Amino acid sequence: MMRSLWTAASGMVAQQNNVDTIANNLSNVNTVGYKMQTAEFKSLLYQEIVSKTTSANGENKPIGAQVGLGVRNSSITSHYRQGGFQTTNETLDFAINGEGFFAVRTLDGETAYTRNGNFYLAVAPGGSHMLCDSEGLAVLDTNGDAIYFEDGTSFKDIFVDTDGTICLPGEDGNPQSIGVQLALFQFSNPSGLEKGSNGLLLESEASGVAMSEAGNQNLKKSIVKQGYLEMSNVQVADEMVNLIVAQRAYELNSKAITTSDEMMQTANNLKR
Repeated sequence: MMRSLWTAASGMVAQQNNVDTIANNLSNVNTVGYKMQTAEFKSLLYQEIVSKTTSANGENKPIGAQVGLGVRNSSITSHYRQGGFQTTNETLDFAINGEGFFAVRTLDGETAYTRNGNFYLAVAPGGSHMLCDSEGLAVLDTNGDAIYFEDGTSFKDIFVDTDGTICLPGEDGNPQSIGVQLALFQFSNPSGLEKGSNGLLLESEASGVAMSEAGNQNLKKSIVKQGYLEMSNVQVADEMVNLIVAQRAYELNSKAITTSDEMMQTANNLKR
């Protein structure tokens, strides 16, 4: 009887984690570049009650008797499906159509990755301006360097081509490349990226090594869209359905605990 209590309790814990994951998705429904997550489950060890059974005639039965001991979370997986584009008409807003990630340099000198293309110009030493994200972290080019613009450059004059090439108006007024390109990286397993603060992603053994789209011709190139932001790929209707399913599963496990308790009370009353 105690086995059923622990089994149902493990189910309640797992479903609570499931509800937490769904709540996090819903809370980030308007977060730029956010990717929805799902809680994955796996069964715990099975206890073998009867390893070899025989029928009434003494013949061996092909199936033994094993009972499961519950469930636990195996992982929380991020799904990097394309999110919808929102028009902003802002010069320094960029959305990625494809599997690429922008690269930024963190305060400790590491390279982090993001799908959030909401960029700004920050004043740098010497009067120049540096392209950065909303936290002030430098956005990197294909050489791994920060992107600077000369003093007096208006952000309204910046034009970025679909491959990430940065252009400024030439003498004839037409956009001319300045020889700098936004870095875009891909991963063999983006779901394995380690999540950092402020929505940044870090390379890990599970994700594989970051592959530069500019330096790897075998990768399908992403398209940079200026004046757009990629919103989250969370579907509110789907998340509400998942929330109801998780709630029902939690209630069922709670009912299993109540039923086991009633059965134990009945067994205890037999001696009276």
